[in-house]
Amino acid sequence: MRKVVGIVLFVLIAFSAGVALAGSVNVGVLFPMTGAVAAYGEQAWSGVKLAHQLKPTVLGRKVKLILVDDKSDKVEAANGAARLIENNKVVAIVGPVTTPNTLAAGPIAEKAHIPIVTPSATNVLVTQGKKYVFRVCFIDPFQGKVAAIYAAKNLKAKKAAVLFDIGNAYSVGLAKAFKESFQKLGGRVVGWIHFQTGDQDFTAQLTDLSKKKFDVLYVPGWYTEDALIAKQARELGIKVPIISGDGAQAPQLVKIGGKAVEGLALTTHFAEEAAATPLGRKFVSMYRKQFKGTPPALAALGFDAYMVVADAMRRAGSFNPVKIRNAIASTKRFKGATGIITIDKHGNAVKSAVIEKVKDGKFVYVTTINP
Repeated sequence: MRKVVGIVLFVLIAFSAGVALAGSVNVGVLFPMTGAVAAYGEQAWSGVKLAHQLKPTVLGRKVKLILVDDKSDKVEAANGAARLIENNKVVAIVGPVTTPNTLAAGPIAEKAHIPIVTPSATNVLVTQGKKYVFRVCFIDPFQGKVAAIYAAKNLKAKKAAVLFDIGNAYSVGLAKAFKESFQKLGGRVVGWIHFQTGDQDFTAQLTDLSKKKFDVLYVPGWYTEDALIAKQARELGIKVPIISGDGAQAPQLVKIGGKAVEGLALTTHFAEEAAATPLGRKFVSMYRKQFKGTPPALAALGFDAYMVVADAMRRAGSFNPVKIRNAIASTKRFKGATGIITIDKHGNAVKSAVIEKVKDGKFVYVTTINP
C-alpha cells in the first residue's frame, strides 16, 4: 500500500511541477510554403526538419511540429499564429521568415505570452518593445553596415545609388542603414529611388539612375525583384557592381536573372565554407546527405531557430511558455549552425555576417564580417 501511495504522489508531484511523463509537446512552424516568397519557406522548413531529426525529443517528451502556411501574406501570418496558439496549443512558434509577416504575427504571440523565434526577419521593429519575440538572425542596421563596408573597402566605391521597395519594411530598413553607414565611411549616395512591392518593370527608376555617375548599386529587395532589376539594369547599360541583402539568396535569383546576376554580392547569415561550429558541420553533412546540394542560409537559420527553442526548453526544465521565453532571452554563446548566437536584451541575435557572391550561377563565399 505504501508503494502504491508513493507512486501516486510521484505522479501528482511530476504533473504539478510541469514535468511531462508521456505524450508530445506542440511547436508551431509558421512559414510561407506558397505565394511570392515560397522559396524562403521551403528552405527554412528543410532546416527545421533536420534540426528536429537531430533533436526530436526534449525532457523525455516528443516534440510535434505543426506547420502552417502563411501564404507569403501578412493577414495569413497573423491568422496562422492565432490558430497555432488557440487550436493547437503550441508552447512556441518558429517563424515567420519575412519582416512584414513577423510584424503581423508577433503581436499575436506577444498578447498570448507564447514565444516566437523568427529565423530571418531582420528589421529592427520586429522585436522592438516585445518580450516574446526573438530572432536568430542579425538585424538590418548591422546588415546594412556590412554592405556599406564591403562597398567602400572591398569595392573601393565612392558613390552609390540605392533602389529599394518603399512598401517593404525589410527593404526600407536596409536601405537606410546602408546609406547612413556608407556616408560615415566617406561615401556619397547620389541616387535614392524607390519602387512598389510587386513591381516588375523598373526601367523608369533605372533610366533616372543611369543619368548619374555611381560606383555601386545597392538593391536590398527579395530575389524576384533583385533579379529583374539586375536584368533591366544591364539592358540599360548600367554595369556597376550590384549588392543586395539576404533576401536575394535563393536559387530563383539565378533562374530569373541569369547572366545579369553574375557578380552580384549579398550580405547573408551562413556559408558552408564558414561553418565553424560542430553543429554547423553536422548541419552541412545532414543537409548534403538528404537534399543533395549546397545548404542555403535560410535552411541553416531554420535549423538554428528550432535548436534555440529546444535548448531553451531543456534549460527551462519545463514546457511552460513563460519559462521557455525566459530561457530564450538568456541564450548566451549558443553554438549554432550559423555561428555563435547570443540573444541581447532586445531579443536580437548578436553574431557575424557573411558576404557571398554569384559566380558561375552559384553562391560562393567571399568573407565574414564580425559585429
